[in-house]
Amino acid sequence: MQSTAANGSVRVNPAAMEKLPVAAARARPRVPAVPSASVSKAARCRSSAAFPSAVSTTPNSRDLNKFDDGAKVDEAALRAIGLANGRAAGVKILGDGELTKKLTVSVSAFSASAKTKIEAKGGTCEIIGGKPAALAKV
Repeated sequence: MQSTAANGSVRVNPAAMEKLPVAAARARPRVPAVPSASVSKAARCRSSAAFPSAVSTTPNSRDLNKFDDGAKVDEAALRAIGLANGRAAGVKILGDGELTKKLTVSVSAFSASAKTKIEAKGGTCEIIGGKPAALAKV
């Protein structure tokens, strides 16, 4: 396909180039991937273990129906029945689903719809421990 001239330049035989498929003639060399040993797992995967969120799992208002009518619900109670887990700093209640019971809920944050649903049933919403910026964005 190619030959080297006396002056060091490379000549390409046009007849040999016609025999190659177009993709092979225009193929670019592959760039080697970054070795995984030089990059931390957190940088490769962005795993939740490496970057814990400020909010634990976010239970919805329909999940609160698991508690008895008139119960006081806090983060410890949510963790006890498996509605909140992980190493996060707090819990935010979201408003998906129907709430059928009157509850007193004390957590880090509420969505507007969750707060409306809890208060519509005669319950109360108590925000504990301040409201970090990350909780407001969930």
